[in-house]
Amino acid sequence: MKQGNIALAKGSGHAGREKRMFHLMLLPGMIMLLLFTFIPLVGSLMAFQNYVPAKGLFGSKWVGLENFQFIFSLPDSRQVFVNTLVIAFAKLVLNIIVPVLFAILLNEITAKIFKRTFQTIVYLPHFLSWVVLATVVTNMFSLTGPFNAVIAAFGGEPIQFLADNNWFRKVIVATDVWKEFGYNSVVYLAALTSIDLGLYEAASIDGANRFEQTLHITLPSLMPTVILMTALNLGNILNAGFDQVFNLYNPIVYETADIIDTYVYRIGMVERQYSIGTAVGLLKSVISFMLIMGANKAAKKLTGSGIF
Repeated sequence: MKQGNIALAKGSGHAGREKRMFHLMLLPGMIMLLLFTFIPLVGSLMAFQNYVPAKGLFGSKWVGLENFQFIFSLPDSRQVFVNTLVIAFAKLVLNIIVPVLFAILLNEITAKIFKRTFQTIVYLPHFLSWVVLATVVTNMFSLTGPFNAVIAAFGGEPIQFLADNNWFRKVIVATDVWKEFGYNSVVYLAALTSIDLGLYEAASIDGANRFEQTLHITLPSLMPTVILMTALNLGNILNAGFDQVFNLYNPIVYETADIIDTYVYRIGMVERQYSIGTAVGLLKSVISFMLIMGANKAAKKLTGSGIF
């Protein structure tokens, strides 16, 4: 009996050491989260103040909701929110549809060497920053770039894609999808491997061709993953891509290109209206939180499981 108690004590001591090791592994990440996420939340107080740097965060005058009222009175605020929603929603939809289609097509390739080579090629843009890719996109869509060269070859007039309000949003969305669709397809490729091959064999025996198998087996099997990924991305619906837009836009296309993040940057950092910039950012965060909570609830109803 005594030996059993000793063994039990040793086992519990070993389990305790393992837990402490796991906590130590988490510690660097938790410290980073604390320093760069939770502590900066104190700065949200600026949204309710007439913030003056010389007086500091706790010495500036408290103005309540005046900054938020001022935001909605600005003539540009409505257009900024519309631009953000249009660009973000287009990215959200296409960054679901294109990766799903790509994953299905890639899954049909049987030769592993071609499959891996093609995967590597389409994954590469994801790992390049928009600081680098902006130069590539600018050159490709310039008046002397390859796209205008093709247009000119067919007798058309060159288009200033990045200086035309009719084209800028399309270029932004298309280039974002091009950059991310390979990487986003990884989740769907993993989901495809979990589909029971017996379903395809049964469908083949019943006379279903590859297209019918994809339509009636593959797509329904992917729907829970699609819904979950959509719910996850819905919380970022107001993040239309600051890095991309900031590196590609210019004052000529502010009408259709200016999004919340670039607007906050110009007001808060360039014009030094810190309180207004913080109020816009806080409003965006609150709306995003409400959207992700709603998306999580909808995902639970549709698939039986949510994000949390």
